[in-house]
Amino acid sequence: MRTFLFICVVIFSGIASAFLVGFQPESATQPLEYDDEQENLKNQIVIKVSHVVSENTPKGKAVRRFKNLVEKNTNGHVKVEIYPNGSLYSDINEWNALKNNNVQMIIPATSKISPYVPEFQVFDLPFAFNDYEQVEEAFTGKIGKTLLARLENQEGVKGLTFWYNGFKQITNNRRPLVSPGDFNRLHFRTMPGDIIQDQYQALGAATSSLPFNKTYENLQVGFIDGHENTISNIYSKKLFENQNYLTVSNHSYLGYVVVMNQEFWDKLPEVYQVEIEEALKQTTDWIRRHSIEINDQHMRELKLNTSLNIHILLDWEKEKWMENLKPIYDKYESVIGKELMKEVQRIRDS
Repeated sequence: MRTFLFICVVIFSGIASAFLVGFQPESATQPLEYDDEQENLKNQIVIKVSHVVSENTPKGKAVRRFKNLVEKNTNGHVKVEIYPNGSLYSDINEWNALKNNNVQMIIPATSKISPYVPEFQVFDLPFAFNDYEQVEEAFTGKIGKTLLARLENQEGVKGLTFWYNGFKQITNNRRPLVSPGDFNRLHFRTMPGDIIQDQYQALGAATSSLPFNKTYENLQVGFIDGHENTISNIYSKKLFENQNYLTVSNHSYLGYVVVMNQEFWDKLPEVYQVEIEEALKQTTDWIRRHSIEINDQHMRELKLNTSLNIHILLDWEKEKWMENLKPIYDKYESVIGKELMKEVQRIRDS
């Protein structure tokens, strides 16, 4: 009996102590301490960035660098959320997602813009540029400025700058691609764009414009024989698997255009617009330099760790390809415009 009474006393004492400590009228009415961190979160501006490649590619690393710069320079008032690998939108529907402001920023390949601004196909012209310096001149000079201005005519989008990746190469599972005749009756995945389709048709091949993130499985099941892409994308997405041959052709350059939702941009305070533009400038300079290193590093990995039969196109072999593809320049002069075509010729001959 005494034990029972002792237990009751202990329980009652605990309840009384809890009431006195945690439920005093003064404690209940005292205002909460102001939390400036929560206030910052309430007013935080969020930029959702959607892209379709891996994070260890030039574009993937550049987006991460852009995020860090923006958040640091705005003291966290602008937050950048990254959705890589097509985890939010594929390259097929990210354009409409941007226009609807479901995402605020995308970085599509220039070829992906050609359905909306056909002049962007200037970068799809076969063997338009000989080296990285010529690509940089095209992005920063008359061609790049003209194309960004054309993009301004598209309702709801704002073109900001060009980002770099690398020259495109070709893989397939059937045979080495050395001469134009080697393409005959093969089936390739390509990006959209009339010039790209016509290139392969001129070489006797068929094409399918599949979403980038569907390329691996279509190579795996044999729906397509091969595809074209940069070394960094081929390596990071394991697109060399189920493939026997790689031709280092450098037949066209894969670059990106950074695009933001126009209404979102216009509503940003000017101070944040300035910080975002500065972050883009620094990131563009970074990716221009490091994209070459990343592609070179991934090429070394492919040579060391795969059984790919790699052929680097020789100059006289390239001339044969160019001879077959030359009519494309005449066909698309009216689409791209004489001035831009002249600028391509000037850069290539410089």
